[in-house]
Amino acid sequence: MGIREETEKKVFAYIEEQGMLSAGDRIVAGVSGGADSVCMLALLLAWRERRPLSLAVAHVNHGLRREAGEDAGYVEELCGREGIPFLLTESDVRRTALEEGCSEEDAGRRIRYRAFREAARRTGADRVAVAHNSDDNAETMLFHLFRGSGPAGLGGIAPLRREEGGLWILRPILCLERREVEAYLRERGISWRRDGTNEGDDYCRNRIRHHILPYAGAEVSEGAVGHMLRTAGLLRETEGYLRQQTEEALRQCAVRDGGEVAGEPTGMGADAVPESAVSAVGGGAGYQVDVEAFLGFHRALQGRMLLELLKRLSPTGKDILAVHVQDALALFRREGNRYVTLPFGITARRQYGQVLLERGKTGEGNEDGISSFLGEPVEVPLTEALFGTPAVFRLGDFGELEFSAFFIKKEWEVPKNRYTKWFDYDKIEDMHSMEEPAVIRSRERGDYLTITRGAGSMAHKSLKDYMISEKIPRQLRDRIPVVALGNHVLWLVGWRISEAFKVSGDTRRVLQVRLTGQNEESGTEEKDVGAH
Repeated sequence: MGIREETEKKVFAYIEEQGMLSAGDRIVAGVSGGADSVCMLALLLAWRERRPLSLAVAHVNHGLRREAGEDAGYVEELCGREGIPFLLTESDVRRTALEEGCSEEDAGRRIRYRAFREAARRTGADRVAVAHNSDDNAETMLFHLFRGSGPAGLGGIAPLRREEGGLWILRPILCLERREVEAYLRERGISWRRDGTNEGDDYCRNRIRHHILPYAGAEVSEGAVGHMLRTAGLLRETEGYLRQQTEEALRQCAVRDGGEVAGEPTGMGADAVPESAVSAVGGGAGYQVDVEAFLGFHRALQGRMLLELLKRLSPTGKDILAVHVQDALALFRREGNRYVTLPFGITARRQYGQVLLERGKTGEGNEDGISSFLGEPVEVPLTEALFGTPAVFRLGDFGELEFSAFFIKKEWEVPKNRYTKWFDYDKIEDMHSMEEPAVIRSRERGDYLTITRGAGSMAHKSLKDYMISEKIPRQLRDRIPVVALGNHVLWLVGWRISEAFKVSGDTRRVLQVRLTGQNEESGTEEKDVGAH
């Protein structure tokens, strides 16, 4: 049996084993023109020869490379030869990263999946195929391991995932290693495009790909990637079992306000939160957990139960960290009527034999369950003292803002999480009188952000216009804290910072502003590999 036959047999068996495709399905394939996505397209076409399948291709031009137009042309030509609809999306990743306050890698991923969802809508498809392979999965597992993760993260990339709205994301070549992908294409005489950004070591994942995985395969265990794929499958099965156990445990020890049993965990994945789970505990709602029953379960389930409930009480189901869970767990293990405040206006309170998890009941919350800041303006002196002692300012249920300053090291990386921001201290000093303090307050008429326009030029954008463009609900706009110098907004907390004060290669001194809860450090970075 040749390479082509072996590869198709392996992939087709994997598709059937995972229940990815059925006869008559309508599917959009995300094809960049690279080896992985071209291989996936070829295999889907081979599958179509056996079973009827409606297939369309979505291609995203990220606007990062001069050759990007040639990549799009190549994919369009492939589609033309096969008579497949070709849907092109052109984007500006750098601009999106600036506007959404994320890394270019994350912006690219967001743009791709938006394009895939739109392509599915336009073609009537309910499935999107993306071309992650076994090496991608191994990279993701190691990435999560090095940064700290539980079974869900160590389970790597799911072969099949259903999004809200019913759209399925499937990965039909997740069973193939990169070498198998390229061998299949060579056997069939199919060319592919090469992306130079994958060759360098600028991204953490590239360093894992180029150095750690080859070393593991050569010096630790031959076939390391394949072994990791099997381990990922076992971990996903374990995670599924633990979700079931968590659901059953919650039914036995927790109820919603009003007495309803608190089962039904959020999980189809580590970051999946059904809309119903969030809306069911609208502002002012919460959970009552029986302490004695809770402590009767294994410690592993205790942490999962609390994480589950806190995720449901948060507005997005994200940004609840291990430290928040530990803070809440302490209430179960020490007697006395005490409480801790957590992000998003969530309060965990010990009351006799129960722990109450509540959101928005302290008068600071709102109907959307998002923490609110409606206090008096707070002055923040930007002085040299910040280089020695951080200044911390309490913002009611919103948490605390910590201001500190330091000299930057030779090798540095700007935090990419939502709740820790860096500013160039010297730029602030040059553009603003340091004798006048910064202010933490609600928005005011005349507030503006500095944003980047084309060719790197700067422009002012009113804070009102920014909030409208970001679709921030009107009832929340006065409740989000602003860190400002006069009317110049440094940071709309939890959202965008001003481009005027961003750190650069010339930065020597950094002003760090971090949003924390009462007993924790908040904020986390989320990564996902994109389609290849």
